[in-house]
Parts: sequence; C-alpha cells; structure tokens
Amino acid sequence: MKKILTIIIALLFPMMGMAQGWPAEHKGVMLQAFYWDSFDDTNWTVLERQADELAQYFNLVWLPQSGDCGGISMGYDDLYWFPGHYNSSFGTESELRSLISTFKDAGIGTIADVVINHRKSNNGWFGFPSETYKGVTYSMGPADVCGNDDGGKAKAEADRLGVTLGNNDTGEGWDGMRDLDHKSANVQKVVKAYLKMLLEDLGYAGFRYDMVKGYSASYTGTYNSDAKPQYSVGEYWDGNRTSVQNWINNTKVDGAIQSAAFDFPFRYTVRDAINNNDWTKLGNESLASNTASRRYSVTFVENHDTEKRQNAAQDPIKRDTLAANAFMLAMPGTPCVFLKHWMDCKNDIKSMIDVRNAVGIHNQSNYTKSTSDRNYFAISTTGTEGRLLCVVGKQAGTYTPTNQSYVKVLSGYHYCYYMSKDMETAWADLASGEYETAQKVMLTAVSTDANAKIVYTTDGSNPTASSKSVASGATIDLPLGTNITLKAGILVGGAVKGIITRDYVVQEPEEIIPTIPSFCTRTEDEVCAFFEAPVTWTNTIKCWAWNNSPAENFTSATGTWPGADCQQIGVADNGNKVWKWTWDGTRQHKTTVKQPGFIIFSNNGSPQTADLTFTNGGYYTRDGLFDVVEASASGIESVHSSKTNVQNNIYNLNGQRVESTKMSRGIYIINGHKVVVK
Repeated sequence: MKKILTIIIALLFPMMGMAQGWPAEHKGVMLQAFYWDSFDDTNWTVLERQADELAQYFNLVWLPQSGDCGGISMGYDDLYWFPGHYNSSFGTESELRSLISTFKDAGIGTIADVVINHRKSNNGWFGFPSETYKGVTYSMGPADVCGNDDGGKAKAEADRLGVTLGNNDTGEGWDGMRDLDHKSANVQKVVKAYLKMLLEDLGYAGFRYDMVKGYSASYTGTYNSDAKPQYSVGEYWDGNRTSVQNWINNTKVDGAIQSAAFDFPFRYTVRDAINNNDWTKLGNESLASNTASRRYSVTFVENHDTEKRQNAAQDPIKRDTLAANAFMLAMPGTPCVFLKHWMDCKNDIKSMIDVRNAVGIHNQSNYTKSTSDRNYFAISTTGTEGRLLCVVGKQAGTYTPTNQSYVKVLSGYHYCYYMSKDMETAWADLASGEYETAQKVMLTAVSTDANAKIVYTTDGSNPTASSKSVASGATIDLPLGTNITLKAGILVGGAVKGIITRDYVVQEPEEIIPTIPSFCTRTEDEVCAFFEAPVTWTNTIKCWAWNNSPAENFTSATGTWPGADCQQIGVADNGNKVWKWTWDGTRQHKTTVKQPGFIIFSNNGSPQTADLTFTNGGYYTRDGLFDVVEASASGIESVHSSKTNVQNNIYNLNGQRVESTKMSRGIYIINGHKVVVK
C-alpha cells in the first residue's frame, strides 16, 4: 500500500508543478532559438539536427511564431493560426512537427510564440482569413477589432464601410495591424481553439505571449486556465519590477497565478551595469531579486528586440556578453539564453550551465550579495546540492573570496565561478562537445579535504584509487585526433567519490572545398549569373540587373522591381536550390551597354541580397560572389576556384568574421561548410 501511495504522489507532483503559470523549483534553462531575420539558423531542419546537443543544456526551446504570415516574416504579423497554413519562413508544417516531436523525445519542451494582441488582415482592414479545423470554421470580422484601434483610423474605415467595431482596447494600442477585442466572445473562442491546437496537435509545451501590454492580463489568465500549458511567459516590456509583478498577479484565476513574465527589470540591471561600467547596478531590483516573484521570473540579457541590428531602434548590451550570461545563470529565476550568445560563446555557456546544474540552482533558490563594487559584483546562490559564488566585472579575476569554503572551478573574460567545497565532487572546466583543435582541461577537487586529489580515466571506466592522479587545479591534455570519455573523481582517504563524466570529440574537420555544381554551365556569348538561394527563400527567385542607375536595367522593359524570373536549374549538395538568370539580349531599359554593372537577387522581392557587382557567369549566394563559371564555346564548362574570389561570409572557429583576402592557414566556416585552408 505504501508503494502504491508513493507512485500516486510521484505522478501527481509533476501535474501540480504545471499549474500556476510556471513550475515551482524549476531547474531548467531556456534557449531563445532565434534572432531577427534568423531564417537560416532557425530553420526547423537546422534546429532539429541540434536536438541531442541542446538537450544536454536546455529543457525548453522558444521558437518564433510558426504560422504562415503570407510572406517572409519573423511571425509578428500573424495571419493564419490553424494547420494547413504552417509553411512559414522557417520551414514546412511537416518539418515543424518533426522538430517538436524530436525535441520532445530528447527531453526538450518547445515554447510557442503566441501573437494574439493583433492580427494581420488579408482583405482590406477587417478581412481575416476563415480557417476550418477539425470540422469547425473559425473566422473574425469587424466586430472582433477594438473600437479605438489605430487611434480612430479603424473606426473611420468602419464608418466608411458601414460596419461596426467591437469594444475599446483593454490595454495599450498599437498601429499597424488590427488590435483584437478580447472582450469579444468570438475572439475568445478562436484564441482558445488556437492555443489548444498548439498544445494538443502540434505538440508545444507552452506559450510565450507577445506584447501582453496590449490587452488585459486577465485574458492571459482566462486562456491559460482553459488550455493548461506547462509553461507560460508574457512579454510585459517594462523596467519597473512592481509593474511586471502586477501583471503577473492580474493573470490569477481562482486565486492562482497563470503566467510567468520576462524579467525586463533584470535585463535592465545587467545592461546598466555593463554599459555604464558600474557593476554595483547589478544590485538593482528585479523579479529574480525578490523572493515573492522569482518563481515567475524568466531572466534574459538580450533578445531579438533589444539586440543591435540594422535599421531598427535597439538597446543592446555593448560588451561583456560572457559576464552577463554568467550572472544570469548564477541567479534564481529561469534563465533564457539568446541564440546569438549561444552560437558565439557556446563552450563558456555550456560550462556555466554545467555548474548551475551541479549546484542544483532552481527558479526559487535564495542568494545573497557577497560584495558590490564598481569594478566587480559577487553573489552566492544556494542550490539543492551546494552553493555557487559568482563574481562578474572588469576586475572579477582579482577578487579573492573571504569565505574559505569555496574553490574556483571556472573563469573567463570578466567572470569567475566558485563552488562550495562541501559538494565533494570532481570538476572539469571544459564542457562535453566536439572540438577541432587540441584542448586542455583543468580538473578541480571540490572538497573540504585540502589533500584531496583527482583520479581520472579517459576510456569511460570509473576511476579507482590506482588510476592516474593529479593535484587539484592541474590540467590534462586532449590531443587532436581522439575521442575521449573522461571520468574524474576525488580521492579522499583512499576512497573515490564525486565522479563526473565528460565526452570529448577532438578531431580536425574533414577538408571540404565548396564547389559550384556541375550543372551550372554557360556558353561563350552568354550573359548570365547563378544564384544559390537560402532554404527559406521558397518563392521564384527574381533578378534585378542594372548599369549605373536602377533605371538602366536589364531585367525589365519598364524598369519595374523586382525584375525578371530566374530559372531553377538544380539543387546544390547542401540542399539549396540553384537558379540561373540569363539576359535575352533584348530586355533592356535606358542603356545600350552589353552587360550590367550590378545585380540583386530576391525572394520575389523580399528578402533580397545586397547590391552586388556583376560578374558574367558569377555564382552568387546571399552573401555575394562565390566563384565564376568559365564559358566554353563547346558548351562544356569548367569551374575555377580561387580564395580571393570568395565574397561569402567567412568565419573563424571563434565565430569572428574574416575577410577572404586575410585568410591564413587554418579552419574556417564558409557557406555553411568547415574548410581547411592550407
């Protein structure tokens, strides 16, 4: 009977954790798996291939809004809500379903970006698409639009059409699309069906609600109470902790909070500390700093709206990305790592998450401020397995803890991590993963015994007292060309305990020289160009070619953008479609020259490449000229390859962009391939 009761309690506990907006004592970390215009890096198939790696560090992954928006879009101009219209800028519906399923099998819950403050119309001001799902047709009309939408513009249009709008907005208005009237029974009906579909059909685990200042918090409560997501977080964009806390409280249904919120106050404390070079500002108030609200705090230091990007108003953190993430991952709340930070600083962030998980920090952990100075800031956070002392700031490396119960286990640019010695475990400062150069791993004995040594093996067997041993703080080498399962433990009083495991693949990448597909051919007198389109460019590729000014063009008899259709001629080895534009010799406007000077390729208008210099026979990617197809009178083509011709984005293994003319010997990422330059 006791055993049965234990099983029942074990089954009920996860269900209890799902309620009230966000699970209590949640130990997971979330990844925001997109940034603005991240169409390639966030492609559903690209993300799915990373499931095994991501699952080691994240239990939640937040995706962009995944429905069809009627064109290339990040999803915030949402148009369609139900299956049958889920071929988005990130992939097809079947690819999305496969991604969510693969993530679920790997232990990752997928968070849907829910945009219900507003909706895009596709037939005039109030013409929303009707959608039929499981035999029920869902539609919206003028009566579902806020009566004061767009500062009165919507009403003027409604009066002109002789239709009636709904109630006034229950939150902040926003020009651009139709603000939905959440008092409308029809809006509530459609939203509830939509949310249940996301959970029960597509398989999402929870929601990120966009722009929740746009409607009353009570509706988030209503919708979550009905749909019952495991996780819910609202984007209440406000730097005042009390304001964000009030929104959380106002989601209550029957006295129970229904949603967490992004901790914008936390983000601003980190931004202010870094941008003002004053680390004392990390002591400012946030949801995470308050014991009553930290359960509902989803912390972050950068996102798609705050990052620096072209032609948009942002508020980025200007430096110290590593220190920002180190502080976030040492704090209570649920941390949300930004995709660009993960891509650029993966090894450091992996190690930080390893420490967080080992200490057992969760979203309700307690912490204390250890020291506060303009040059560094330190906190001590208590987890279920021990304590983590985090020091960040430009002089973090000079700080010495006065409390001798800590030992340093990890450090990097402007951050240091210490673990409490009573954890009695070995530690390795290099996270598991694939590495392309020889590595060194520092092994640390986290123990109250000052004489504790590290014993280790590299063949996957458990270390014993007779295994290889090193003093705490020593480093061991991981040579190139090895696959190693490192197991390390501490040797205290003749016994081995606190064994940890790391899996390393240390291999030089295969030499891959990108080539132009053999089906790319041109004849001696042909004026043409080839374009390898990104996988997310699903429309017919258009070409706009011109001489000195846009009016002097070769792709339209009238000079009309986006120009002429290209012809798909095949698929490259990486799966991208390859298109060819050929000048027919007659389509010419306001010019008599025989070749254009510049060229643009576009996805039927948008997105598009930059203005590219035209090279006859040029093979282009979105980033520019890659190589040239040489002409042959016989029609048999040859392809030449020259490093100086490459105009793609080229990156070194640290994620830094490199000019093609400055490439030395080494390993680079070119056109999505690892390339060895000798």
